[in-house]
Amino acid sequence: MPSSPGGYEVPLWRALTVFRLASVAYVCALAVRDADRYAHPYAVGALILLMITWTGVTAVGYARPAWRRWPLLLADLGVVLAIVLATPWVVGRTALTQGVPTLGVAWMAGPVLAWAVSGGRRRGTVAALLVAGADLATRERIGQSSFTGVILMLLAGVVVGHVARLAASAEERLQRAVELEAATRERERLARDIHDSVLQVLALVQRRGADLPGEAGELARLAGEQEAALRALIADAGPAAGGLPDGGEAVDLRTLLGRYASAAVALSAPATPVPLPRRVAGELAAATGAALDNVGRHAGGRAWVLIEDEGATVTVSIRDEGPGIPDGRLDEAAAQGRLGVTQSIRGRVVDVGGTVRIVSAPEAGTEIELSVPR
Repeated sequence: MPSSPGGYEVPLWRALTVFRLASVAYVCALAVRDADRYAHPYAVGALILLMITWTGVTAVGYARPAWRRWPLLLADLGVVLAIVLATPWVVGRTALTQGVPTLGVAWMAGPVLAWAVSGGRRRGTVAALLVAGADLATRERIGQSSFTGVILMLLAGVVVGHVARLAASAEERLQRAVELEAATRERERLARDIHDSVLQVLALVQRRGADLPGEAGELARLAGEQEAALRALIADAGPAAGGLPDGGEAVDLRTLLGRYASAAVALSAPATPVPLPRRVAGELAAATGAALDNVGRHAGGRAWVLIEDEGATVTVSIRDEGPGIPDGRLDEAAAQGRLGVTQSIRGRVVDVGGTVRIVSAPEAGTEIELSVPR
């Protein structure tokens, strides 16, 4: 789990800096107390100066998100391991046997916590095992107190790593909630604009032309159908499909395609829900609507829509009994700038990782299969 540039992890890095400052101050206090018991007191003083300097370096380094990477993490661990392994020589075996604390004491937990914050439980556990192993290697006798320190080190790596992972997860969820809220507000704004313009015009055309004969009446009927479909789309709960991430809330595809069912469109669907991520389901439903619109304009008559849930994939088939699509007609339409099939159908499905198969023959109707992976 890579660390993020900011957000909820920032307090953890600040807390780590405070811990390292407090722990190096504790090391200095112990060094003053036990100065006369060290085998090489001047060497101890030099190592303590190195510890103070390195504490400042890590405080500055970990405060910058761009520096919280492997070079600094490995250098941090290497410096601590070197100081821990130098303890038997600078402190002396005799002093250690008499109970003098090792030079690292609590300060050597610094890289363990840094690794845990940057990479979660696993990385924190690895660092804890390395530091604990180095500490045990400096001891002539390993007792219960030695293992207690190892266990505490492991617990620190695991717990802090778990908290860091939860913080990153909470930040991702907050970001997703913000995006969903923004999408919802944009959808509401568009709904108001559509209601004030497009819906009112369609309703006016439907009312004025309902009783007119011929093509005028047909246009009024089509306007009424589009008004109803557009109102259903606006009334659909939740944000617009295009404003959601791929892993958004799952919806039942049957519900989205149900609004296309009519006297001219027969819909066949499984008895159980067909859940898909909202964006995938929305694009699949929009592509189905575009295909049915083509049927109404070019094929006339009835259309059949079939939803097939195949586990790993979901397929929607749209079939009509129209005149079919002549060979080369789709390429010709695309060259003329008429991109209904290319963009409204194929483009939508391909964008969500799906495939489109069109089977057509003159006077034998057309079948369009839209397949998307679950």
